[in-house]
Amino acid sequence: MRRSQLNQPKVCVIGAGPSGLSALKALSDAGLSVDCYEKSDKVGGNWVFENSNGLSSAYRSLHINTSKRRSEFSDFPMPDHYPDYPRHELLASYFEAYVQEFRLARFIRFQTGVVSATPLPDGTWRVELTGGQIEHYQALVVANGHHWDPRLPDPPAPGQFDGMAFHSHHYIDPTAPYDLRDKNVIVVGLGNSAVDIACELSHAGNARKVFLSVRRGAYILPKYLFGRPIDAGFSLPAWFPFRRSLITLLFSAVVGRMERFGLPKPDHRLLEAHPTVSSELLIRLGSGDLVAKPPIQRFLHKNVEFSDGSVEPIDAVIYSTGYRVSFPFFAPDVLAPVENKLELFHRVFHPDIPNLFFIGLCQPLGAIMPITEVQGRWVAECLKGDYALPPQGEISRQLAREQTARERRYVPSARHTMQIDVERYLEAVERERRHGRRRAGWAAAQR
Repeated sequence: MRRSQLNQPKVCVIGAGPSGLSALKALSDAGLSVDCYEKSDKVGGNWVFENSNGLSSAYRSLHINTSKRRSEFSDFPMPDHYPDYPRHELLASYFEAYVQEFRLARFIRFQTGVVSATPLPDGTWRVELTGGQIEHYQALVVANGHHWDPRLPDPPAPGQFDGMAFHSHHYIDPTAPYDLRDKNVIVVGLGNSAVDIACELSHAGNARKVFLSVRRGAYILPKYLFGRPIDAGFSLPAWFPFRRSLITLLFSAVVGRMERFGLPKPDHRLLEAHPTVSSELLIRLGSGDLVAKPPIQRFLHKNVEFSDGSVEPIDAVIYSTGYRVSFPFFAPDVLAPVENKLELFHRVFHPDIPNLFFIGLCQPLGAIMPITEVQGRWVAECLKGDYALPPQGEISRQLAREQTARERRYVPSARHTMQIDVERYLEAVERERRHGRRRAGWAAAQR
């Protein structure tokens, strides 16, 4: 079924986290018939601490690591009394207020999951819900998030470990899911969650010793620069000459070399991998309360040997090693990402299934909410017939160019298969939307 044949389609949105809410508002604003299914009893997805659906990775001390003014929806600012980097409960309240302001709850069926979504020969989707109910839709919008299916090291380090081992997805605080107080703990990883958890555990009264096991170096950005949030106080447009060189020079002057703190030297340039944002990590490392270590070489029951030959007695290992991109409601012959790879036209449109769309399936150098807001409006334009995709050959060429550009810029890893630079991405999307509106106009004039 071609998109031009879709006449005011009935749309299914999977998930009522930030991405799903963006899609839901855009589609309802466009006058489309839409149903949204959410496993939880609340909106907000990952930002709902101890979410009833069991999928949230939020821990008790979690704060957003992009500033509020860079993270809010354009038509619904965060309250002025919110701090620069709000805690998870403030983000959850913000999404609830967003739903109330725009009367979105009437489209959401809570505590209802999608068991399967199957494309039928006539081009529609057969959607089976928990409880056995079957619904049919002309378009499917997937917004189920990509930080809920924990990814563990594969293969794992050899040997037998007799202590506690779990993914950071399940971490709540120093006492849950296990009591880590007065224990020797390794946190594996150097992403934002790994750093937050390691810093929290390294404070007096929590763990006895905390080690941060790091495979690859990263640039640790402070939350503030010149007294303002770093993403607001020093933000250059994508077209700015020598943008990356200037940012790198400033970082070197303000922060310094990562090796000075015992971390590996990054094997890439700044902004060629997802940076880690923390104003505390280097202080904890510099104070000796947290110790950087190389990768785990092998487990020795109650001890752990690292790749540099050092051995430490360890009680617990927390793997902060990322997430798998997965869609349990799709059969493998419909969609089955391998190593988190799923090629989409501008991270939204499936190249082979014309009525399948994705919102928020990207890893931005910046906040996700402004991106999902634009993506939702773009999908609504397409379904209304106001936007037309380029020919299939051009889509294929564009996907190849995007993959080449991504491989040249970012380090090779599962995390960076869908990495985007927010400013560059939004500029590219706006250009494509303009072209697509012209294509839709030409097609309408020829009918």
